[in-house]
This record gives sequence, structure tokens and C-alpha cells, in this order.
Amino acid sequence: MGKQDFPHRDRDAATPAKGLLERASDIFDFSGALKGQGLPPLAVPPELIPPPPVFSPPAAQTDVPASAARPRAADWGGPVQAIDRAVLAENGFLVPGAPISGLAEEFRIVKRELQAALRAEGEARADGKLVLVASAHPGDGKTFCAINLALSLAAESAVEVLLVDGDVAKPDAPRLLGLQTGKGLLDALADPAVRIEDCVIRTDVPGLAVLPAGAGSTSDTEYLASARMGELIAALISGRPERIVIIDSAPLLAASAGSILATHVDLTLLVVRADRTSETALRDAAELLNGCRNVQLMLNGVKFSASGRRFGTYYGREG
Repeated sequence: MGKQDFPHRDRDAATPAKGLLERASDIFDFSGALKGQGLPPLAVPPELIPPPPVFSPPAAQTDVPASAARPRAADWGGPVQAIDRAVLAENGFLVPGAPISGLAEEFRIVKRELQAALRAEGEARADGKLVLVASAHPGDGKTFCAINLALSLAAESAVEVLLVDGDVAKPDAPRLLGLQTGKGLLDALADPAVRIEDCVIRTDVPGLAVLPAGAGSTSDTEYLASARMGELIAALISGRPERIVIIDSAPLLAASAGSILATHVDLTLLVVRADRTSETALRDAAELLNGCRNVQLMLNGVKFSASGRRFGTYYGREG
């Protein structure tokens, strides 16, 4: 395989359609490496193997207090703004209410695969789910994919989607939606008096809200790595299983913020631009995601033959 290019394979019309997540896995198989597999077996002498533990039955307890109810995250308290459909169309994004396009079909498949993965990841949890959308370098299309995924998910019934601009060095997602930003994630991290739910912009697209990055400083990375970040995440998803938080990350090989955010999420989508991302860059980026237990590749910019499914060719804005 060349350093710059990925194979673009023709597919027979009778072959079952694959989503962009499956197609990325066909090109690169990082499942073992990301889970710490592929290591040689460890030979342990029998005399060093401890005997199985013996458990005594717990003593009967009386007057056990009832467990406290899990706190429920507050409703969004920020202003309501209209998403600029013209800006979305101009930049090649999905447009709410527009006729179904090939791009819309692709992201329908992606969101179905994503929802299945999230259910398998934490069915028993009564909280919302967090997804990080990252890439190795700028220009691979992560912001394009994050926005379109959020718009596609928001079309689902009984789902609340929050798009978080986590690319704090280059916050771009709200502008691409035509939204005016105020206080955001970094402001709530820096000042405990700022309520995170009041920074969330509610939009005129039912089920979609946006959290801006906020005012940056020289301590942004430290704020993201602080205990306060965990508190804010709990304030967004606690007791809200209907919520899916999509975080648009900084490029992994350009800033450390992405790898820090990956430690908080349930799943990371690593966007691979088929005509640009090298295998070396992808492997370097994957190593920075070892804090996330579930990483999937998402293919962007791939082309298919006329005999296969026609949708799937797009590039979108770089980000």
C-alpha cells in the first residue's frame, strides 16, 4: 500500500452494502491493537499460579438504606437560535428538511452502526452516551462528519443530540451552522459559577443543541484534563439515557486535547480521509486513543464504481 493512498475497490452490485465504518475496517484492522491484543502468550510456572480465591457468603444485613436516586441532568438553559440552512447547503452539509440525498443515506447507515455500538457499550447505564469524532490531521473531515452525524441523529425520535465544539484551538462548528456563540465549555471549566447547561444553544432543529468551545486561554489543555471536566460531563448526561453527546475533537497529531477528551467518551470515531491519511499517521493517531475502550474508523472521501452503491463520495469542509 502506498504511503498516501488507500485502495478504492470496485464492488459487485449483488454485494451487501457496507457502511463507512465497515469499509474503513476492511482497509485497516486496528481492533486488536486498540484493545491491547496481539501480544505473545505469557508462560507462568505452575507453582506461581495462586489457588482460586475462596469467598464466604456475606453476612445478612438488616435495615439497608434505600439507594439514593441518581441525579438527572438539567434541561438546556441557553438561548434558542435558528440554524442557517443556506450556510449548511453552501458548505455541503446535510440540510434539515431537504430531500433525501446520497449523503443523508450514508449518515443514516453510520448512525445505525453507531447506535448499535453504543447500546452494546453500556446498555445497563442510565446516562447519556458520549462520542468523540477525531482525525489524525486537519483536513481529514472530522468537523464535517461530526456536524452531519449530529444532524442525522437529531432526526431520530426520542433522542436529544448535543454537538460539543471540542476543537478549542480552532472552534468552527457553531459558525458552520450559522450560530452566534457566547460562553461555552471552556468558560464553564474555568469558572464553577458558570452553569454548563446555560451555555448550550438550543436550535430550531428538534432534538439538536450545540455547546460552543467558549473563550480560550493558555490553560485550555489543563482545564480539559481537570476533575472539573468530569463534573461537567456528569452535568450533561447524568440520568439522561436519551442524550447522545457528539464532541468534535482537535486533530490528534496537532494538539493534545483530543487524546484527553478520548478518556471521557464511550466511543471514538477516527475519521480517515481515503485520499490523504497515511497509514503511519493513522497508527500514530490510534496510539493516542488508548484511553478510549472503543475506537472505530470512519472512511471519508472514498469513491466507488457505478456497479455498487452510488452514495458515499464526499469530502465536505476540512476540519
